[in-house]
Amino acid sequence: MTEANFVKDLNKKFMSKRFKITSRQKQIIIGKILGDGCLETTNGITYRLKIEHSAKQKEYVFWAYKELKNLSPGQPKFKLHKSSNRRTYEKYWFNTSYTSSLKFYGQQFYPQGKKVVPKLIHRWLTPLTLAVWFMDDGSIKSKECRGKIINTQSFDNESLKRLQLAMKSNFDIKTTLRRQKDGTQIYIPASEYDKLKLAIGKYMLPSLSYKLG
Repeated sequence: MTEANFVKDLNKKFMSKRFKITSRQKQIIIGKILGDGCLETTNGITYRLKIEHSAKQKEYVFWAYKELKNLSPGQPKFKLHKSSNRRTYEKYWFNTSYTSSLKFYGQQFYPQGKKVVPKLIHRWLTPLTLAVWFMDDGSIKSKECRGKIINTQSFDNESLKRLQLAMKSNFDIKTTLRRQKDGTQIYIPASEYDKLKLAIGKYMLPSLSYKLG
């Protein structure tokens, strides 16, 4: 066997490796996909989850790594990212391994290559999943208002409706939509704040508790 074929065979075995994913990990993975995490694939069979946040959220990145450590080939890494506006940002990131164990999530959330919310999201939106999603994309409306915002600008209208229905059926949290220049946000009115806090409060990391208020 040539060296090239040996490396190719080794990569094939690695790429096809399956991992045991616990119920808690499933909840976290779905929360990350709803939020800033993204699934990547080169063949539609094996996928990897990519997680990346600003240096201010370093604790959050390392928490996610600890939770998904058995899926990840290496610890989080630091990098300097230059954006299109020529500004430099400090970030921490890590990826899981490419694995067929994530194929289900790829098929559900990326059926046509673009991220959407699956029809069965109401079955998967647990308190932990909601908390991870909120830690990724949640924010306060203002210091004077208990209302909260979830930045869902990348989702289409059908996906937003599914998320709204899931939040109502699973947590009795009523939401509205806020149109923005770059898309549409989900808004949680001040009247629903106590329900949100009851659902996710115990899962919020100290460094991100400001988002909940």
